[in-house]
Amino acid sequence: MVKLICTLVDHKDDVNCCAFSSSFLATCSLDKTVRLYSLSNFEELPYSPLEGHTYAVHCCCFSPLGHVLASCSTDGNTVLWNTHNGLKLAVLEHPCRNPVRICRFSPDSTFLVSGAADGSVNLWNVQSLKVYRSGSVKDGSLVACAFSPNGSFFVTGSSCGDLTLWDNKMRCLYNEKAHDLGVTCCDFSSQPLSGNKEDVQYYQMASSGQDSMIKIWLMSFTEHTGLELKCKCTLNGHTAPVLACAFSCDGKTLVSGSVDKTVVIFETNTGNILHTLTQHTRYVTTCAFAPDMPLFATGSMDKCVKIWQFEPKQLFTGSALIEEPKIAVDNWSEEDVSAWLCKHGLDDLVEIFKKNNIDGKELLSLTKESLTDDLKIGKVTLSLSLSLYIYIYIYLSIYIYIYIYIYI
Repeated sequence: MVKLICTLVDHKDDVNCCAFSSSFLATCSLDKTVRLYSLSNFEELPYSPLEGHTYAVHCCCFSPLGHVLASCSTDGNTVLWNTHNGLKLAVLEHPCRNPVRICRFSPDSTFLVSGAADGSVNLWNVQSLKVYRSGSVKDGSLVACAFSPNGSFFVTGSSCGDLTLWDNKMRCLYNEKAHDLGVTCCDFSSQPLSGNKEDVQYYQMASSGQDSMIKIWLMSFTEHTGLELKCKCTLNGHTAPVLACAFSCDGKTLVSGSVDKTVVIFETNTGNILHTLTQHTRYVTTCAFAPDMPLFATGSMDKCVKIWQFEPKQLFTGSALIEEPKIAVDNWSEEDVSAWLCKHGLDDLVEIFKKNNIDGKELLSLTKESLTDDLKIGKVTLSLSLSLYIYIYIYLSIYIYIYIYIYI
């Protein structure tokens, strides 16, 4: 059973994209704005809309921990926003000022990939805000992008119908003619698949196209044979071009939106249609699942965003309903460290830690002497005693607590 629980009608023009974090829903539109909503009540946040683009906003996406939102536009810019106050953090300008159609963060927040109308692909280093690598596809505009769950690869889709697989050094690993009339969207399931061979990594990916089809792909990788992409099956449920597709967090369900104005929900293992939703009055352009709730959103050229809810037992049964991912401290990025400081009321230290490029490994190596002598923590007005609590997640639900006491 699927129930429509909310309709958002704040945009003044076509809705192009929607994205979830664990706390927020973001939407963007031809009206040049990005809007943020709280998942607790679906009310728009006080600092929304985010206004920084001069032309249509095509795509928006959250960083893995949800503290940064990226949006890209016809104006050639990809803007990074602070999701907690709406402030603009950075503007990444396309080198040739071409319209940017798509943007995605890597799973560890190290990179942001952006694709443009001229077929160029830029891999940005999020820390330095510089282009780390760049490449291009032979024909067409880039209209789709997704990272593999392990972050080692990403795929781009073009308006000429090709899917191209790249590694994180921007080396082209594979190219496949996927949809005759052009790719419109692609998405990886966050759940890796188990295989018969221990040294093989398997991932499931979906793509949609102007040919009215959705294809489910099996991507495999080994150190010896490299990367392979095989079409597992084709899902038929739409009568017109499919503009969007998205996996549920457990990978068992796929939602799609189409020019036929419908939203179709598929069971990925069987290809069976579970539901067809007809509440939108124009083309359905975008869809996205919430990461840790039985919710998904759809957006349309009818200027509306609709929030839908599944019966909890129908989807996300057992351990499939995942919480915000816990990452070992030594794998934290600088963004993770900043978010952790803010969470524990240590906002005054964020600027100092960023200036000194403190990531998870650096955080674990800090001593009283390095904090006071190197980082000059003593100059910050804090309480007489500062306790830094470092939570290291160990699988099997074990936490280790390390306390570093600094007396100023």
